[in-house]
Amino acid sequence: MTNKIAKLYRSTVIGHPKITLLVVLLITLLMALGLPRIKLDASADALTLEADRSLDYNREINQRYQSGDLLVVTYKPNGELFQDSSLENLRNLRDELAQVQGVASVLSILDVPLLYSPLQSIREITQGVRTLENSDASYDDAKQEFLTSPVYKNLILGPDGETTAIALNLAVDDKYIEMVRERDALRLKRKQEGLSAEEEKELAAVAQQFLDYRTQTEAESRERVAKVREITDRYKDNAQIFVGGVTMVTADMISYIRSDLVVFGSAVVVFIIALLAIIFRRVRFVILPLLTSVLAIVIMLGFLAWIDWRLTVISSNFVALLLIISLAITIHLVVRYREEHAKHSDWTQQQLVSFTTSAMFKPCFYTAVTSMVAFTSLVVSGIRPVIDFGWMMTIGLVLSFVLVFVVLPAGLMILPAGKASDDVATDSPFTLKFSRFTERHGSAVLIISLVLAVASAVGISRLQVDNRFIDYFHKSTEIYQGMKVIDQNMGGTIGLEIVLDVESSEPEPEAAKSEAELASLEDKLGGEDSPFGEDDPFAEGDAFAADEQSVMDSDAFADDAFGQDAFGEDAFGDDAFGVDPGGKQPAREQSSYWFTVAGLRDIKGVQDYLNGLTEVGRVDSLATLYEVARDLNGGSLNDFELAIARNSLPASIEDILVKPYLNVEHNETRIAMRIKETDPNLKRLTLIDKIRSHMVNELGFKDEQIHFTGALVLYNNMLQSLFKSQILTIGAVFFAIMLMFMVLFRSLKVAVIAIIPNLLAASVVLGAMGLVGISLDMMTITIAAITVGIGVDGSIHYIHRFMREIEVDGDYVAAMHRAHASIGSAMYYTSVTIIVGFSVFALSKFIPSIYFGLLTGLAMLAASLGALTLLPKLIITFKPFKAQA
Repeated sequence: MTNKIAKLYRSTVIGHPKITLLVVLLITLLMALGLPRIKLDASADALTLEADRSLDYNREINQRYQSGDLLVVTYKPNGELFQDSSLENLRNLRDELAQVQGVASVLSILDVPLLYSPLQSIREITQGVRTLENSDASYDDAKQEFLTSPVYKNLILGPDGETTAIALNLAVDDKYIEMVRERDALRLKRKQEGLSAEEEKELAAVAQQFLDYRTQTEAESRERVAKVREITDRYKDNAQIFVGGVTMVTADMISYIRSDLVVFGSAVVVFIIALLAIIFRRVRFVILPLLTSVLAIVIMLGFLAWIDWRLTVISSNFVALLLIISLAITIHLVVRYREEHAKHSDWTQQQLVSFTTSAMFKPCFYTAVTSMVAFTSLVVSGIRPVIDFGWMMTIGLVLSFVLVFVVLPAGLMILPAGKASDDVATDSPFTLKFSRFTERHGSAVLIISLVLAVASAVGISRLQVDNRFIDYFHKSTEIYQGMKVIDQNMGGTIGLEIVLDVESSEPEPEAAKSEAELASLEDKLGGEDSPFGEDDPFAEGDAFAADEQSVMDSDAFADDAFGQDAFGEDAFGDDAFGVDPGGKQPAREQSSYWFTVAGLRDIKGVQDYLNGLTEVGRVDSLATLYEVARDLNGGSLNDFELAIARNSLPASIEDILVKPYLNVEHNETRIAMRIKETDPNLKRLTLIDKIRSHMVNELGFKDEQIHFTGALVLYNNMLQSLFKSQILTIGAVFFAIMLMFMVLFRSLKVAVIAIIPNLLAASVVLGAMGLVGISLDMMTITIAAITVGIGVDGSIHYIHRFMREIEVDGDYVAAMHRAHASIGSAMYYTSVTIIVGFSVFALSKFIPSIYFGLLTGLAMLAASLGALTLLPKLIITFKPFKAQA
């Protein structure tokens, strides 16, 4: 501290400890008043990159094709599905679910049109839609249709013939999309060009309006999920039922966050009490460190609540981390205080506290700053929860550092010093074992470190970012079980879409025929001699009976059916049967290349290829329409017949098999598929590249025609960003810490020596992940930076003390033993605190949090061992300090 700051500090904190503590408690109380306002965020945005152009394009496509969100209820009766009792139970469940607030329509095997049970002609279909509920269709025939028809295969009935699903369609929230796109556009402009004062105000207003609207819609979604679960619970005696869907995942993630906050916080507090009692055996050294840590958490949480900064499943981990790190700083001060008390039994309490804070301020300051640098570096990730986590930890560390140097000294000042003998160690420090090992087996330390470095390099070369979202959850959770059932029985869980543009040089569809040919064909299709009689299946009127309109308002054929269960893709959305949220029928559209034989052949080539990929489940496109049309027509249609059919196609039919996959205004078509998350060979980026390569090299598409979108693309973008940001993060952290080391120790040699053990520790944990096949994810991305940021704390404290000890006699070995006996004890205690503290993350319900805790604990173990063995060996070997005899 500078003289002025030190004088002010002594006159306030040490001179007036009671007033100081009172002020801290009042601030804490004020912050605590905001705790009821704290909000949690588990939105799907947590799985995407900020300002990702692919995300904006995905929202645009969802809005263009009205592909919204849905809830999926899988249903497998205890007995056979296709019997009266099971179907009656399914009917009752469907009817109750249809009454849930916010559910636009419900679809099940009871509602969809039967086209192949038996195969009907177009004329027969115009007489009315046949379903399981309104016809005498055979259960066996209907089951076969659901299992094999191009319309329903892998859509609403699983391959086992017993697992079906009820899709609860939720309308596309156009207001949400428009608000978030407006906000993101302003954010992007601010980043690229800057905003005027007026635009800054506009951005602030739009962001707040969107946040308020999202809060409202998320509350409604959680209520909806709770109601759906309440209903399904009443039917679980007769069937195996799971609920899936993005809103269900969001609701469960909120409960995970709450659970982790309570479990982590409680476990760490219990652990702190037990550890401090074992180490120090004095009540004051249990209460004061615990009080310091708890005050930091309460103030920080209150601050977040007052400014409406929301916690995610990632950033909520800051509570446990802040408790652990603030405790580690406190332990360094307590150990030094006890050491000085044992040496100077005649000192007053003020002398002890003043000397301790003065001696420990500089190393603690630099250790806190290095940790802040580590967490600040996470902002380059581009992933909002990771960015929030970094900033929350940075702010929290500033707060913890201040409180440690305020609450602990002030608390000690209002207590008597006590007997010096109470602070004298009764046995030699355990850490002397490490210094003796280093003295005797220094060469072994270097060899082991070199072997670990080589093994780590091999492991890092194998590190990957591809992982399965389903593996984020315990197998016992409904999220995991529901996703598995949908994935294996309903054709996949995560949506991937291909939007195809027409090549600019593409020839126009075949020209119109002569009037005579046109009249002839019209007579053939709908004239008096038509095989369909007077009922024209392609007439302007509705081909389906009026009493079937409720069925038509459902969505059976949307692009990714169940594919959105975790990410927001809507297969049974309102667009599937083409009825928009307002109930308006679309105007007759102009012709498109994609609605020609050539265009459909191109699409079918893509769909046939996709169907041959093991990772791909259900695929939907205009090719499905063409296949059904050929079956119903008894043969293929040419371009002219397609044009006539398109112009005569009733809106209800067009809305089923055309609208979700064709946009004439933009002259594009959409191919939607669902990817199997449980496929062990799934590698997202590889799959996308493989599909694109085949379409360009084998099917003749131009690269610029092909646009990938959907949840898989957004999730893959996030994963790939993890790998890039990992490199940037580690690089930024090492560069910043090297600079601080050079400033602190004023020596490049010392800075390099200090960084090596921490570089090895970070490499060890990343290498171990690569060797055992653990992928980088939103949580493990932070491990390397945290390891370096926290791990260097021990190196700073050790080198700082070693510099003092080497001045005593100039003997490097003796200085090492003395440093291990003094600061080494504090390093040992803090290491145990941090390692065991991180282990509480194993209690989480979120698998990435478990990996984060255990792997970070491993990294901190490696950093601690390096600081107590490799670091002193390097110091002894290179002798960077000027010894004084």
